[in-house]
Amino acid sequence: MTDLLQMIKEASNKIKDFSNNFKPQIGMILGTGLGALGKEINAKVIIDYKDIPHFPLSTVETHSGKLILGEMSGKNVVAMSGRFHRYEGYSMQQITFPVRVMKELGITYLLISNAAGGLNPQFKAGELAIIEDIINFMGDNPLIGKNYNELGPRWPDMIEPISRKLIKYAEDAAKELNIKINKGVYIGVTGPNLETRAEYRMFRNFADMVGMSTIPEIIVGVHSGLKILGVSVITDECDPDHLEPADIVKIIRNAQEAEPKLTAIMKKVIEKI
Repeated sequence: MTDLLQMIKEASNKIKDFSNNFKPQIGMILGTGLGALGKEINAKVIIDYKDIPHFPLSTVETHSGKLILGEMSGKNVVAMSGRFHRYEGYSMQQITFPVRVMKELGITYLLISNAAGGLNPQFKAGELAIIEDIINFMGDNPLIGKNYNELGPRWPDMIEPISRKLIKYAEDAAKELNIKINKGVYIGVTGPNLETRAEYRMFRNFADMVGMSTIPEIIVGVHSGLKILGVSVITDECDPDHLEPADIVKIIRNAQEAEPKLTAIMKKVIEKI
């Protein structure tokens, strides 16, 4: 097996070749139904994942599978248009490999968006929610195995997985834009099935949102020393006592309808960084 450090170097060198050694300050992961945020980037180069050594390929139809490097709100950014999930069959290390590569390219901030189910009864479909803390319920961890001291510490401290400063930036941006924004704990599960009524009841006791992504990227981001912001689009309301059959088309439509609000907030946050 190729050494992880070598794989990171090979992938980052290929991206540097494509982009003429472009150095981004901010990395972004654009989740389900949120890929249009990438259209706000003044792109210098767009690279297909298949052209980057060791990159996984997106298998979810709403994820385009492209890396966008360019400028947004006066900052150099690199954005993943399409992420990877454990339920696609990828390992946690494969899922988080792009975070390692973006760190190697030079990012110090990581902004993550996702679609999530609303566990908190006050969170309504189509609204946004800042992730203020996380629970890893995926039964796996991307840091299991050999630790490379060059990448981060063996036992990273998770006392502040989400940057309080960036949370404040997002809250201020939402207030300036007159956009309602919630805040809560995000619990990550593997999927791909949605949760049972009993699972929703259990999760409601200690989390506000539930989703099938984001946790691995946050863990590796913390391990890498990045400042992280996560924002969820609430795509469905997970009320176990009034549960309706899942409508994936409606879920994606809710994400797309919320997209302009998320885009506006992310642009303001990038301006403030």
